[in-house]
Amino acid sequence: MSAAFTLRPVEEADFEPLLDLSIRVLRADLDRVGRFDPERRRSRMRAGFDPATLSAIECDGRLVGCIAAVGAPGHVELHSFYLEPETQGRGLGRAVFLAVAARHPEVPLRIEVLKGSPVHRFWEKQGFIRTGEQDFDWLYERPAQGGAARSSMNMQPH
Repeated sequence: MSAAFTLRPVEEADFEPLLDLSIRVLRADLDRVGRFDPERRRSRMRAGFDPATLSAIECDGRLVGCIAAVGAPGHVELHSFYLEPETQGRGLGRAVFLAVAARHPEVPLRIEVLKGSPVHRFWEKQGFIRTGEQDFDWLYERPAQGGAARSSMNMQPH
C-alpha cells in the first residue's frame, strides 16, 4: 500500500532539491546513452519549472518527487515525473499518476521515455501504448478515459 501524498504547486525553494532528484533518477540511463550533461539537465529542469504545471509530491510533509501535466492541443503532456528511489516500487508512482490522470479524463495523455529505460514497463502497466520514437526517446500515449471519476486516493489536489 502506498503512503498518503499531497500534490502542491512547486515553489522556488523546491528547484535545487528536485534538480538533484532528477539527476539521481536519470543519471544512469543518460550515461548509458551518452547524454548526461549537468548544465543541460539544469536548463531542462528550469524550463519545466512552472507552478502552473509542475506539482511537488509530498509524503508525511517531506518532498519526495514531482510530476508535470501540461495542456496541449488535443492531449496532455506528462513530464518531470521523479520519485525518490526509496519510495519507488511501493505503489506511490501509480497513485500519483492516477490522481493526475483523473484531472484529465477527456483527453489522451502523452509522455516521452528514454529508449531502453526500464520505466517504460511502468507506463505500459498504466495503459500507455508506444506510438513512435525520436532519436533518444520512445513516445507513449494513453487514450482518453472518458468521464472517469476523480481518484479517491488520500491526496489533496492543488
